[in-house]
Amino acid sequence: MTGRAVWRRACPAGQALDLLHARVAEPYAPHVHEEYAVGACTAGREVIRYRGALHYAGPSSVVVLEPGEAHTGGPADPPDFTYRVMYPAAGLLAEGLLAQGARRLPRFREPVIADPGLAAELRRLHAALGAGLGETEPLEAESRLSWLLGELVRRHASPSRDVEVPEASRVARLVMAQLADRLVSPPALAEIAAGTGLSRYQLIRSFRTEVGMPPYAWLAQHRVSAARTLLERGCRPAEAAALTGFADQAHLTRWFRRVVGVTPGVYRNSVQDRTPRYR
Repeated sequence: MTGRAVWRRACPAGQALDLLHARVAEPYAPHVHEEYAVGACTAGREVIRYRGALHYAGPSSVVVLEPGEAHTGGPADPPDFTYRVMYPAAGLLAEGLLAQGARRLPRFREPVIADPGLAAELRRLHAALGAGLGETEPLEAESRLSWLLGELVRRHASPSRDVEVPEASRVARLVMAQLADRLVSPPALAEIAAGTGLSRYQLIRSFRTEVGMPPYAWLAQHRVSAARTLLERGCRPAEAAALTGFADQAHLTRWFRRVVGVTPGVYRNSVQDRTPRYR
């Protein structure tokens, strides 16, 4: 094969997850994977021979290949195609079915699934994991991966049915309390889920239903709120970042600007030692 390929191993959900980002100019020979292969093109189109037929995938599609299924892959149109693919272990996808009460591995009738939104999120998450999201934001990485794979199973596995969201308000309060209590070193999503009796995917869906955002985003905003209090007391941004669980000052700054609209330094200078005067 000619082209360019970058392979990386991440551990966003407590399990090894291999990631491949490749530009493919010549077809792969027939081969199988021990894990699922879940990917999406970023440019061009791929043609795959799978279960005796040819299938074509572009940027608006998600490709799902089941473990042990022989397949090929190559450019559908010259000169090449570029794609991102992850190789989740069967257990990660099985969580989506366990949330629905099924105790088996998910099956997919077709390897190419038209779902532009899911394909876009897959590309974004793959790029973020490749850039080290799992090291800087493990809870966000775990949450986004569980959500992505859970939605893939819920929408497209056979058979597919909706997942009930149990007691969303109670679950949300429990999750927020645990995250707030462990602001600097938050528990893993699997640990939180174990305490609720839900799967990780079920937990995220329940939390999002009630709060309107996933747990990692709520945690980041709660950290920003705590950092604001520290900045108002005169704490330097780097110190506030360390005390509220951000990886560094730059990490705090990115989230602070998203939530507050200004940098921590600007906020600190504008509020500290400023006492309102009344006539």
